Amino acid sequence: MSEKNTSVDLAITSSPHIRAKETTAKIMWSVTLCLIPSGLVSIYAFGLSVLWIILTSIVCAMASEWLFNCYLQKKPNSLMDGSAVLTGLLLAYNLPAGAPLWMAGLGSFVAILFGKVVFGGLGFNIFNPALIGRVFLMASFPVLMTRWPAPFKVDAITAPTPLAVFKDGFSGSPILNPSEIIHYSYSDLFLGLRGGCIGEASVLALLLGASYLMFKKYISWKLPLSFVATVGIFTWIFGGSSFFSGDYILHILSGGLILGAFYMATDYVTGPVTIQGQIIFGIGCGIITSIIRLWGGYPEGVSYSILLMNMGTPLIDRFVKPKRFGDK
Repeated sequence: MSEKNTSVDLAITSSPHIRAKETTAKIMWSVTLCLIPSGLVSIYAFGLSVLWIILTSIVCAMASEWLFNCYLQKKPNSLMDGSAVLTGLLLAYNLPAGAPLWMAGLGSFVAILFGKVVFGGLGFNIFNPALIGRVFLMASFPVLMTRWPAPFKVDAITAPTPLAVFKDGFSGSPILNPSEIIHYSYSDLFLGLRGGCIGEASVLALLLGASYLMFKKYISWKLPLSFVATVGIFTWIFGGSSFFSGDYILHILSGGLILGAFYMATDYVTGPVTIQGQIIFGIGCGIITSIIRLWGGYPEGVSYSILLMNMGTPLIDRFVKPKRFGDK
C-alpha cells in the first residue's frame, strides 16, 4: 500500500489571530455620518455660515494631513481612512457658529500637526486631535471662542449659553446683563434651540447617531454612561444652593457633554482598552468636568477633562488589566 505525500502550508503571523471585518476607515466614516444630523440642526438654527465653517475645517484638515504625509513624514496618502475628515468635523463642532473661517482652518492645522503628526500619525497619538485644536484656539482667541450667536435671531449678535447663565448666577457676580439673558427650557436644550458650539446644538441628533454606533458595537455604552452619570450626580449634589439641590438635567443637556462623552472620549487610541478602565476614565472625566463647571473660571470643562484623562490612560491600562487565562 503506497503512502501519499501530503503537504500543508502553514501561515505564521503575529497577533491578533482573530480578526473582524470592520476596518479603521469604515469606523471613521461611520462616526462621521452619525455626526451629520447634528450639523444639519445647527445649519437650520444658525444659518449657512455653519456649513462654511464645517467645510473649511474639513478641507484644511485634509490638506494639512496630505501636506505632512507627503513632505514631512514621507508616508503614503492616508486621506481615505477618514481620520482627517473626522478630526476636521469634530474641530468644527467645537467652534461657535459665528467663528471666522480662518480660525477654523488654523484650528484644523494645529489639530493635525500637534494632535497626530508629532506623535507619528493615527494610532500613536495620546490626545484627541480635535480637542488639541480647540484648546489651542481657546487659549489664543478666548473672545472669539466665547461669542455665541443666538439661534433664529437675526437681530441678535450674541447670546449667553445656558452654562454661562448658570455660572453667572452660581458665582453671584452679575457679569451678564439681565436684559440679554435668554431662558432655555429643557426641550430647547434637548432639541438644539440654544446658543453654544456647533456640535452642541441638538442632544437628540447626537444621541440618534450614538445609538447607531452602539448598535454596531463601534463604541461601548459604559464609558459615555459613566461620564454623563458622574456629571449628573456630582452637579446634583454640589451644584445648588444646598446639597442635593443642583439642576443636573441642565448640566447633562447643556454644553458639550453629550458630544464629548459619545464621540470624543470613546476614541479607540486615546482611551483605555478594558471595560473597567473605560468606566474609570468616564468617572474621571465627569468629576473634572463638574469641578470646572462649578468652581472653575470657565463655564465648560468637557474638553479639558478628556485631555487630562487622556494623559492618565497609560496608567489606567497599567493597573486595570484582564487576568490571563489560568491565573488565579
